[in-house]
Amino acid sequence: MPPFPEAAPAQLRNSQQRINLEHATHTIRGKRNRLVAEKDDWDALRTAGAAAKNEVLLHLDTYLQQFEDAATAAGATVHWAPDAHAANRIVTEIAIEQGVTEVVKAKSMATEEIGLVEALAAAGIDAYETDLAELIVQLSGDIPSHIVVPAIHRNRSEIREIFTRNMKNFGRPAPDDLGDEPRELADAARRHLREKFLSAKMAVSGANFAVAESGALLLVESEGNGRMCVTMPETLVSVVGIEKLVPTWRDLEIYLQLLARSATGERMNPYTSVWSGVHDGDGPQNVHIVLLDNNRTDVLADEVGRQALRCIRCAACLNVCPVYERAGGHAYGSVYPGPIGAILTPMLRGLGDKVDQELPYASSLCGACYEACPMEINIPRVLVQLRADVVDRERTFPPSPERVAMKAAAAMFDSPGRLGLGEKLAGLSHKVIRGERGITNVPGFGSWFSTRDIGEPPAESFRGWWERTDGGRDDHDKPRHGHRPGEVPGGDH
Repeated sequence: MPPFPEAAPAQLRNSQQRINLEHATHTIRGKRNRLVAEKDDWDALRTAGAAAKNEVLLHLDTYLQQFEDAATAAGATVHWAPDAHAANRIVTEIAIEQGVTEVVKAKSMATEEIGLVEALAAAGIDAYETDLAELIVQLSGDIPSHIVVPAIHRNRSEIREIFTRNMKNFGRPAPDDLGDEPRELADAARRHLREKFLSAKMAVSGANFAVAESGALLLVESEGNGRMCVTMPETLVSVVGIEKLVPTWRDLEIYLQLLARSATGERMNPYTSVWSGVHDGDGPQNVHIVLLDNNRTDVLADEVGRQALRCIRCAACLNVCPVYERAGGHAYGSVYPGPIGAILTPMLRGLGDKVDQELPYASSLCGACYEACPMEINIPRVLVQLRADVVDRERTFPPSPERVAMKAAAAMFDSPGRLGLGEKLAGLSHKVIRGERGITNVPGFGSWFSTRDIGEPPAESFRGWWERTDGGRDDHDKPRHGHRPGEVPGGDH
């Protein structure tokens, strides 16, 4: 994927995608706002949710050990995966050991992050997405563009075309007379997936939360496919980020109120599935849990950035972000798009790649994401910190006109004398620069000025006016804006 500044213009030219995104994000945002308004204690819930997550993050080693002990006692096998390669190897080896060539898969951001479907395919194992939106993405050879609604950039006529053209390549074909009504599309997907559920011997899932005290995993979803995955196959493998822990079962009382309202504008998720270990004659008899680090402990060491690990993947920040709404998720070059992706991705992957270096700048810093976040993640604060980290890395790069100009500006603002001289020079330039648009181009800054203008410099700086008028005391009776003393602008007297 190209860096955001290169990818975004191409996505902006996709007018149908912009229409789809605007409609979908505004709809979800409106539903969320109405349900949040019902909760008099919404701010208290946010604070409590953030506090419980902070408790886990500050004592993560203790809670991880507690979770492993409880899950193992319940009959599950717990695996530790330091990185994506290790996690993919563990899941692949389990599939090979069980002799399966096909697995069904519930929606999981962690498995998207590590590229599990591709890793299984390399070993000759087909993984079928069972979430409707993920199914649409998989059938079209596309990539997700939203955390909660991966196919948010598609409308129903496009989905009908995808089903008609490609569903037969993955199993049961779509009906010949398939229309584009939501009920027809959902029914076609249901019939297609039913065959997968009934024949699958192994499933892969993620988890929204992992309860340290009991070793239980919890998955919330809206379609029932997740429940089919975690109950029907003989073998179940769950890939879970280590930050998904909560201390106790009671803590879920907070998160189940926050997540549903923030993610889909519902009071409660239609399906909430909980499982722990193995139970004779009930559900999977071969249960594995892969605890995924993949640089999360590096993020944990960052005092400013660690708050990103509180994220519960609700995507509320995406639904209010003006940048995401116009550019779409594909412009971010990550499975985590939008504001949370702009901070989480470069922290997980590092700042060594141009794609990740540009992500902290894919924001207007308007703060809407911070206000919407149910976990009180100060995304603008982390973005600014990451921008500083990018600049620190660039100090050894060859100088560019922009960096030279910024260094000169920093030196000027650092000295009152130099600042005063700069203001006087700007005042002199007033006589040269005329026109409504002001400064429209500067050599070496073509890219910057392609989307910005600088207003015409004033003839006199505020500092100069202050000194000339003794702080305004000598300026009371002087004409302003062409009006005589005592005259009310726009009046009759």
